[in-house]
Amino acid sequence: MAGVVGRLEAEIEVKSNADKFWNAIRDFATILPKVSPSVYKSIHIIQGDAKVPGSIIKYTLDMGNEVVTVTERIEDVDDGKRTLIYSVIDGDLLKYFKSNYKGYINVTPKGDDNGSIVKWSSEYEKVSQEVPEPIFIKEFATKMFPKIDDYLLSA
Repeated sequence: MAGVVGRLEAEIEVKSNADKFWNAIRDFATILPKVSPSVYKSIHIIQGDAKVPGSIIKYTLDMGNEVVTVTERIEDVDDGKRTLIYSVIDGDLLKYFKSNYKGYINVTPKGDDNGSIVKWSSEYEKVSQEVPEPIFIKEFATKMFPKIDDYLLSA
């Protein structure tokens, strides 16, 4: 029996301009531990530089009620369109989702240098019908983007 395929999306407004926010997304391996050290316990670059397609990054995250590991591979980056595509290739999430879990991040100017719109989405296939929708992943992402913005505005 095939798993259940789904998609989640979120759109978050930030105050930082698109180029500044995009540069932070591109430098996430450095920025995220500074933005949220209580959550990002470690980030280990296994392959590449965490900026180019093919790079593999392993995170150890404290989610409050448990510590989880997630290993992601950068699938594609388009600096002109400010778009990043990544996939989850190992770790605790794969207990619930097949290895075709993909995430997408896009940053666009809001207009007249008055901030940006960050669009995040994910596509996934649950291993079974009983697995709940991964709302916690969407909530995690939507909480992290404003923290990145606050960090950039205070730097």
